[in-house]
Amino acid sequence: MKTDYTVVSSYRNRDKVIALVNAINSHGFSCYNFCDEPSDPNNPNAHPEEQMKVFESIENFYDDHHFQKLFKRDLDGLKNAQTVILLQPCGLSAHIEAGIAFGMHKRLIMIGEPKKPETLYLMFHERYETSEDFLVTLRKTIVSTVN
Repeated sequence: MKTDYTVVSSYRNRDKVIALVNAINSHGFSCYNFCDEPSDPNNPNAHPEEQMKVFESIENFYDDHHFQKLFKRDLDGLKNAQTVILLQPCGLSAHIEAGIAFGMHKRLIMIGEPKKPETLYLMFHERYETSEDFLVTLRKTIVSTVN
C-alpha cells in the first residue's frame, strides 16, 4: 500500500515515533509506522529498552523469523513511501534505511540533530530541529494547497 511518509528511527525512540506518525496521520496524510510491530513479540508491552535488549541478544538473527518479518515490513515501508523521515536519535539500521531510500530516489527529511557531522547527511532535502518544526511546515503546505 502506497503511503505519503515513513518514519525511520530507533525502536528505543518509539514514543516519539508514534507521536510523529499520529500527527502526520491527523493532518490527512498516510504514514507507515514500524513501531506497530514490537521488537520483542513475546513481551510486546515492555518498555522499548527492554524489548531492544532481547532483540539485540538474538544470536542467529539471520535465520530468525521475527527478524525476517521486520526486515520485509520495513523494506516495504520504504518502497511504498513517497517521503522518508529520519527521526533522531537513531542508530545504524535507520541510517541504512535512509541510504536505501536515497538510492530509491525518495524525498528525505531529517528531524533532530545528528551526533556528529557526516557528509552523507547532505542527502536530506529538508532538515528540522524538532518534530513540531516539521509539522508547522506540513500545516503550511496543507494551507497553500487548499488556497
